[in-house]
Amino acid sequence: MFEEDLDRYWKTVVSTIRDGIMIVDTMGTIVSVNKALETMTGYSREELVGQKCSVLNCSIFSLAREKSGGHWCVLFNTGNLNVRQCTLMRQDGKYVHVLKTASLLHDRKGKVIGAVETITDITEIVAKNKQIAAFRRQLRSEDAFQGLIGASAAMQQVYDLIENAARSDAPVIILGESGTGKELAAKAIHQLGERKKGPYVKVNCAALTESLLESELFGHVKGAYTGAYKSRAGRFEMAHGGDLFLDEIGDLPFSTQVKLLRVLEEKVIERVGDNKSVPVDVRIISATNKNLPGLVEKGTFRKDFYFRINVIPIYLPPLRDRAQDIPLLAESFFRKISLKNGKTIEGISSSTMEVLMKYSWPGNIRELKSAFEYAFVTCQDQLVQPHHLPPDILKEENVTLDEKVVAPTKREIRKQQLIDALARAKGNQSVAAEILGVSRVTIWNRMKRFDIKYNRYLESSAEDLKNGTVKEGI
Repeated sequence: MFEEDLDRYWKTVVSTIRDGIMIVDTMGTIVSVNKALETMTGYSREELVGQKCSVLNCSIFSLAREKSGGHWCVLFNTGNLNVRQCTLMRQDGKYVHVLKTASLLHDRKGKVIGAVETITDITEIVAKNKQIAAFRRQLRSEDAFQGLIGASAAMQQVYDLIENAARSDAPVIILGESGTGKELAAKAIHQLGERKKGPYVKVNCAALTESLLESELFGHVKGAYTGAYKSRAGRFEMAHGGDLFLDEIGDLPFSTQVKLLRVLEEKVIERVGDNKSVPVDVRIISATNKNLPGLVEKGTFRKDFYFRINVIPIYLPPLRDRAQDIPLLAESFFRKISLKNGKTIEGISSSTMEVLMKYSWPGNIRELKSAFEYAFVTCQDQLVQPHHLPPDILKEENVTLDEKVVAPTKREIRKQQLIDALARAKGNQSVAAEILGVSRVTIWNRMKRFDIKYNRYLESSAEDLKNGTVKEGI
């Protein structure tokens, strides 16, 4: 009786299983499927039954068919199919990752009458594995320096300046157009310096009025002005023992410049509404996208204050002047946004990279990042195509898709990075390894891979390497 009940209710049992089940005859014609397989493939039972199983375009089926010596599937030669990972194509054309097992079905006399396949959807698992791999690539990135990305000679020089500035306690000013990464550079100086154990405090000088800015910087005592119900420490006191980052210092009011000059010279501050001096131990890091010498000439920026903050200047080049870094930045933004977004976009098309290389990027790195955020909203394909980019990028006169601009490959960037490092190290592989943050063995392996001879660069200057006029050493 128990076996009869099983025969009666087996369809109900099979329909409740979350794995897909498909039964085929010896010719590969689908005889039966369960609900899970319908959901997985997007096909209804009526659309599948009677069709060849090749309708699902299994990635391992075609290979088996080619090697099976005439049979439709290698399963009928081997008698079973162990767990295999493959992809099936849904009705809408999208692919689903699955684990597949199969066994032959026999009648009472032992004759093969078909096969049953069990299919498990592992699309989410594959997506998670890709995310983990992307995280690992991000962590292993050799082209990043404290959040700044670039392998160009200009950026290598910036990295050197940041490291040298971090060892000093003198004021640093970071110059560059909007969106070039000045805030990241400031944070890098703090992280690499002796003050990294102390606080890192940021103030945007352009975001506050003159009265609020002074209160924000120096603090105030109770009753100093309307609304000052209690005493409050300012950013200088909060940054004691660490670094204070004054962003957009070019917008600093003239009167505040005078007070800051005193702080820099005497290392003391006075809270608003108080005449008591409070000693502070703070290193100033400032940044601006304005032409400070021009403001000095106009009389809107104090000359003595300018010279006081301009002790160690670091200039961040605009993106248009380091176009070879665009592929690295593009890949980095693509990976980061992909991890956050969760959208299954495989990569960036070559034509899109051409457009990115040709665009002038007036908004610099910030604009490039925004372009990918926009693309992830508009892209419904496997690759980011040019038409997924913001319209302003395609409108620019010098951006035409029929003109070809070759973006440097990862290999070319790696090779140039190694050449620059060897040039700066005067051929010393150990020093070059320190510059790139890798081991000496890695340097040796890359020199071998790129066919770079050690002696060729001993007598060559960095300018020779840059211009391609390398002297042949002994």
